[in-house]
Amino acid sequence: MFFFLSKTVDFFLMPISFVGILMVYAFFSANRTKSRRAILVAFTLMLLLTNKFLVTKAFQWWSYEVKNISEIQQTYDVGVVLTGGMMSTYGPTSDHPAIGIHADRFFQAYLLYKAGKIKKFLISGADTPYIMKLRLDDGALVKQTLLQWGVPEEDILLENKSRNTHQNAVNTVAILQKQFPNRRYLLITSSFHLRRALGCFKKAGITPDFFPADSYSGSFRPTLRDYIRPNPDAFSYAHLLWREWVGFIAYKIAGYC
Repeated sequence: MFFFLSKTVDFFLMPISFVGILMVYAFFSANRTKSRRAILVAFTLMLLLTNKFLVTKAFQWWSYEVKNISEIQQTYDVGVVLTGGMMSTYGPTSDHPAIGIHADRFFQAYLLYKAGKIKKFLISGADTPYIMKLRLDDGALVKQTLLQWGVPEEDILLENKSRNTHQNAVNTVAILQKQFPNRRYLLITSSFHLRRALGCFKKAGITPDFFPADSYSGSFRPTLRDYIRPNPDAFSYAHLLWREWVGFIAYKIAGYC
């Protein structure tokens, strides 16, 4: 029920939904003054959400700063990778996967593995039953890719029941405490997602070290056009970050993190 409600609320609280509701209100409103105000607010929102400078600054404020692999001074028994947009496919009959928008999560985990910083992968996350049945989910596709890259199968574990970050934490912690008790764990996920993920893992019973991946802030040096020119890509990133904020607040309310 929480999963269904979170996705429903998520839709109505998205920036594009705000803009759409305001435009519909402006169109049907008989009050000309209120109609103009709604259009002005919608226009202002679009300007703010397409401003690359503001969106990047928001990511820098919220996200964890990226680390160099050389900064990791110890070896972790398990690197926990949270799924979600890491891999995709061209269709059910495709014989090879495609890179997803958050593929950097498992790529950084692979680099950590090759550098001797983690011994095993634990890839946590599930998809819809239909996708899982076809083995086209993130976990299965990432495992397939890692095997092709030379990683032994015994070093790849899948947790394929979780549909959200809360379940990621609960199910993963259960596996870690059963199979790798009192070991060293490294959590690997998107830098903007780490606050919620770490909170969930702490609630579930462990406090892992972490390695930020999939960063959207970086060493950004704005130019004049970044301040004044609307950027459609910035709107997409703003949507991503706003969605994470909504999820973080919802998890706080639910007591998940």
